[in-house]
Amino acid sequence: MAKRDYYEVLGVERGAGDGEIKSAYRKLALKHHPDRNQGDAAAEELFKEASEAYEVLSDPDKRAQYDRHGHAGVEGNFGGGGFEWSDFSHASDFQDVFGDIFDSFFGGGGRRRGASGPPRGRDLKIKVSLTLEEIMTGVEKQINLTRLEVCATCNASGAAPGAQKEACSTCGGVGQVQQVARTLFGQSMTVTACPTCGGEGSTVSARCSDCEGEGRVRGQTRLTVRIPAGVQEGNYIPLRGQGEAGPRGGPSGDCLVFIEEKEHDQFARDGDDIILQLPVSFSQAALGCETQVPTLQGQVVLKIPAGTQAGRVFRMARKGIPDVNGRGIGDQLVQVLLWTPQELSREEREVFEALSKLEEERVRSEGDSFFDRIRKAFS
Repeated sequence: MAKRDYYEVLGVERGAGDGEIKSAYRKLALKHHPDRNQGDAAAEELFKEASEAYEVLSDPDKRAQYDRHGHAGVEGNFGGGGFEWSDFSHASDFQDVFGDIFDSFFGGGGRRRGASGPPRGRDLKIKVSLTLEEIMTGVEKQINLTRLEVCATCNASGAAPGAQKEACSTCGGVGQVQQVARTLFGQSMTVTACPTCGGEGSTVSARCSDCEGEGRVRGQTRLTVRIPAGVQEGNYIPLRGQGEAGPRGGPSGDCLVFIEEKEHDQFARDGDDIILQLPVSFSQAALGCETQVPTLQGQVVLKIPAGTQAGRVFRMARKGIPDVNGRGIGDQLVQVLLWTPQELSREEREVFEALSKLEEERVRSEGDSFFDRIRKAFS
């Protein structure tokens, strides 16, 4: 069964803001909550469908790719089997509503409240410029990254040699602290991450001197990224786990390789089609000819029939760019431009002057017959 439009799934317009999208997802998640629909497989599927839609539309980059390319634009964010619960990255945003249900679905291990563990590392974004020739065939590119990597001295623990992890003295190992505030309506209590341990619930007795307790240091690395044929400007290739390392053993972020198209000196691109403007002389257009035409695959002979008019477009099948999802190959469109010489030799001028007289007589003759036909049609 074909996937439904994500906006349709959440019941929002395409221009909906972040708050509206979040509110719509919250309502659907409450409605199809497995605890409220025990044993109802259809409800669970709707719950999962809404979660997938929210995962994409709540992320500006993923949403932009979806708006431009539909489901095909975000397939790379999920595994080969499609969206799984482990792909959902917003479980903590809804703990107040859903409680333990997200722990069981999204890998929380039954931990409802308490220490959250080290945070995830930052995602990195890098741009790679490709020629149309590289886009047509696909290509491997080497990229250099400067990023925070695991500290080799403490193996990401942030602790000095011989130091031990201890329960945080501020939160008692819970990872959270309660704050009470007095308002006009009485006292209010909020729960926030512990400022001492950052929500991890533990500290070290002595910090690693190389990373100053962060568990990561700045380093450089070189990665190879395989870019498939048919990508477009703005597409990106996610390299999972190749972003910055998280502090003190936290999971690494991703590296997102964004595609840029280099401007070509001969061709323009329109989707999977390639456009070429071909200068043709007056005599070639009038008499017809065969001419060599450049394509991304090499030179090809194109037959220009006699009487070709300026602006005519010839379609060369399968000389364009492959669809990124393997759904065919585009064409090359060749638009005829009438080439006019800026300078003429004496012989050329004589020929053109003679031709001009012939053309003038022919235009006058054909023009008269044309107006005669018009008068007869309305008489």
